[in-house]
Amino acid sequence: MPVEVKRTASVKGARGATAVVAKRGGRAEKAERAEKVVRGGRNVVATIHKKNGKTVVAVQRRSIVRVEAPPRQSFGQMAGLHGTEDVLDLKSSVALVIDQDTHEVLFSKNDHAVLPIASLTKLMTGLLISEAHLPNDELITITQDDVDTEKRSSSRLTVGTTLSRGELLHLALMSSENRAAHALGRTYPGGLATFVSIMNAKARMLGMKDTRYVEPTGLSSRNQSSAQDLALLVNAAYSDATVRSLSTSPEYQVEVGNRVLQFNTTNRLVKSPDWEIGVQKTGYISEAGQCLVMQAKVAGRKLIMVFLDSAGKFSRIADAERVRRWVEATHAVGSPAASSRNTSFQVAG
Repeated sequence: MPVEVKRTASVKGARGATAVVAKRGGRAEKAERAEKVVRGGRNVVATIHKKNGKTVVAVQRRSIVRVEAPPRQSFGQMAGLHGTEDVLDLKSSVALVIDQDTHEVLFSKNDHAVLPIASLTKLMTGLLISEAHLPNDELITITQDDVDTEKRSSSRLTVGTTLSRGELLHLALMSSENRAAHALGRTYPGGLATFVSIMNAKARMLGMKDTRYVEPTGLSSRNQSSAQDLALLVNAAYSDATVRSLSTSPEYQVEVGNRVLQFNTTNRLVKSPDWEIGVQKTGYISEAGQCLVMQAKVAGRKLIMVFLDSAGKFSRIADAERVRRWVEATHAVGSPAASSRNTSFQVAG
């Protein structure tokens, strides 16, 4: 425990001699008063000194005021998209709800805005890996190249972990495992650069005109798209049985050495009895906010839902619930549509 000693004195005389004069019963006594300041931790200070022949200890607690930096704004917040009002009072600044069969737009909000899409990126990654029909039992080892150096996100897949391609695909789609997704792209025939170019080519083929990918995880804010484009991707992903199955898996275990690691879905609606979800993916980085895309059956209708840049940890889930209840009340099969827009949406493929 660090101790610092300070001496308090009064200066008297030309020589600056130190003395304390105490008068008692008409007699003057000279005494030297010494104080010791002892720091007991970050916010406790004890002062020890002699008084009238006794040792006096005074303990003082100091308040520590922590000033936190303001939360980083998303691209949508910086663009003022959260100021857009809607009849459902959604927390997502971007939303789109489409009937998958009729292509009718039931709800839209800033659906042309181009924003970072975070781990929604992995839906394209998973679709391409599935369509490539590469050996699912081929073993892939996590390397230092798969470690996130941009956001420094954590992962339970340590460097040296070896899993099959099928296991990595499962973890990427269900649990949004970043190192799994990166390893899938890195080991694609031709390497990571080839894989990213194929991601962009697939986007163009699907008609995703406002979409750009620079890596397979979504950790980069340069992976960007619009709700209109993402609805096209969800429709394509739904047509792939592997992506449907793995993205809606509630939990999964993998063996890593002598350990068994338990992974869970990032979308709690998958486990809800109120939902019948065909395909889904969540995403979050600070630049993108909370994101969610789904294909789900609601009130007898197959719907594609896109929610981008939602503010609050659980707000994207709450927005999906609001939309579900609204569709059940106003857009159930056989009831007159209450949509304010009588428009249709062109779905590729």
